[in-house]
Amino acid sequence: MRADRLTSSEVRRIALGAQGFGDRRPVSQVGRNHMRRAIERTGLLQIDSVNVIARAHLMPLFSRLGPYPLDLLDRAQGRKPRMLFEYWAHEASLLPVEMQPLFRWRMQRAERGEGIYKGLAHFARTRSDFIEALFREVEMRGPLAASDFEGEKGSGGWWGWSDTKRALEWLFWAGRITTHSRRPSFERLYDVPERVLPASVLDTPTPSTEEAHRSLLALAARSLGVASEQDLRDYHRLSASDAAPRIPELVEDGTLIPVEIKGWRQQAYLHRDARLPRRIERSALLAPFDPVVWERSRAERIFSFRYRIEIYTPAHKRVHGYYVLPFLLGDRIAARLDLKADRAGRKLLVQSAHREKGAPEHTVDALAENLSAMCQWLSLDQIEVKGRGEFDKILQAHLES
Repeated sequence: MRADRLTSSEVRRIALGAQGFGDRRPVSQVGRNHMRRAIERTGLLQIDSVNVIARAHLMPLFSRLGPYPLDLLDRAQGRKPRMLFEYWAHEASLLPVEMQPLFRWRMQRAERGEGIYKGLAHFARTRSDFIEALFREVEMRGPLAASDFEGEKGSGGWWGWSDTKRALEWLFWAGRITTHSRRPSFERLYDVPERVLPASVLDTPTPSTEEAHRSLLALAARSLGVASEQDLRDYHRLSASDAAPRIPELVEDGTLIPVEIKGWRQQAYLHRDARLPRRIERSALLAPFDPVVWERSRAERIFSFRYRIEIYTPAHKRVHGYYVLPFLLGDRIAARLDLKADRAGRKLLVQSAHREKGAPEHTVDALAENLSAMCQWLSLDQIEVKGRGEFDKILQAHLES
């Protein structure tokens, strides 16, 4: 590997290695230390309410560790000693508790009405007495959910939020309350940080905004391995004005190494601790919100893989399906599958399967193995292939053999 120039193959292996795909899966039952190491690689787990297969934050760990006890992550975020806390990073995210000080600048801006929904900022300005009264309720009686407040009937997105929900969301953005845990319905339970976060985290001095941005960009670079400035900013949703001055500082101190990548129009940066695995021998089903593919332009640059989530696309206009998972085989995306967990029927449904151009012959073998592992992980009894394409038939025949 030349320090100043990388090939496409090297970029793929560096990026996947940084995300933990250069490591072997645990041979024993997955435990807390396995999970900790995997999250150190990804840096965070994006949260999403869609539950077609499993909640979005559960799936990156499965991709890296294989079947693991689902309550392992619940305990890490909802019980002491807490490993994770919830805040806005790459959208709503689970993050190591030690990172909380790095987001206090965002909390301070939110309290000033900056970086949040305009309607929420307006609500905070005009209903401050109501918000303070609600905060005192949480302070006295927490943990509490929005539905625990009398008269709470809001639902859905911003347009369906009640005043109680708006107040709680503003307090959450501002860091005055945090997520204690979630109910089985996925509803947040809020509490004050002093009863949720470790004292060692709360006592950590607040870094300057510039220092926090440098740290977040450096953490993003470590998790990405090699990245453009846009990739680095996107990881924790930093603005261009916040990130641009910090990149040269990270280059100057040696954290980032400028590199040239054929086919990239953007300047690329290699993290100083990035490693180049000789090969990537892993296979994995990737959630739509996995860091490997969540930034679609990056996935296209690295894997020549054009990927869009089609949940909000009318059914008759969908190309690949409702909830499509890319299938990683080695250092390539070899297939994509529209999957659904039929919990009532205890089946993992393959709505459709598409093999990518150039996928190796053993794609179907590796895919069947991963589907069987997912079926086991979700406590389902069988896999049913519903698609009628050529690759669907090949996959079905393989599963039946």
